[in-house]
Amino acid sequence: MKKVPMTVEGEARLREELNHLKTVVRPRVIADIATAREHGDLKENAEYHAAREEQGFAEGRIKEIEGKLADSQVIDVKALPASGKVIFGTTVTLFNVDTEETVTYKIVGDDESDVKEKKISYASPIAKAIIGKVEGDEVIVKIPSGEATYEVEKVEYI
Repeated sequence: MKKVPMTVEGEARLREELNHLKTVVRPRVIADIATAREHGDLKENAEYHAAREEQGFAEGRIKEIEGKLADSQVIDVKALPASGKVIFGTTVTLFNVDTEETVTYKIVGDDESDVKEKKISYASPIAKAIIGKVEGDEVIVKIPSGEATYEVEKVEYI
């Protein structure tokens, strides 16, 4: 099975969600099902059906998270020697040569990516183009509207 890279923060967030699902959501749903069963006929019991549906979603999410954690390779960029290269987990400041704008991204796993938080997947076009580069390198990234030229301004191992 192929290991999927994940940051320490991403693993912690998944473990927190898994713990919440197992210790809070699962017991609450079980109690809801028991309460709904007490109301009689299960065929026409909307509370029972809603609780069973919620149980299905919760159990599915638990299995999904457990699978992701089992298949993950947690990479702690802070523990790696700072070589100045853009790698998984680094925070990179890029200068767009065309628009003269600066943007900072952290390269993370697929499940952790969130453009609003300036976290991009290692599989994204920008990340693929800049991985392995060092400060001062220029890269051309294919974007929906054509191409954009970026200069790697800063690489941080934070």
